[in-house]
Amino acid sequence: MTSLTGHTITVEPAAVHVRTVHDGQVLAESRRPLVLRETGCPDRYYLPPEDVRTGLLTASDTRTHCPFKGDASYWSLPGAADLVWAYAEPEERVAAIKDHFCFYATEVVPD
Repeated sequence: MTSLTGHTITVEPAAVHVRTVHDGQVLAESRRPLVLRETGCPDRYYLPPEDVRTGLLTASDTRTHCPFKGDASYWSLPGAADLVWAYAEPEERVAAIKDHFCFYATEVVPD
């Protein structure tokens, strides 16, 4: 757990099965995601690149900076801009999410 001036971030393996579907098409599915919990934000699942259908995604020009996680790059689908992001060089405190993909809409799948 990392706490900076009241802001806490944790990253740990999640013992869940998650999936991302857009317009009926499965974009990602993983039984080994990482869950990132951050003060003031919803839990986010970060999926290993092997579990993401990256061939369906197009790199975006969008870049954002988070003082707690680092610089994020984004990918899109036709009609769905900046649907997913990843940190190529995250801050040390969240190094585990390096090159993992995070989608805005990820569902936990009951087994």
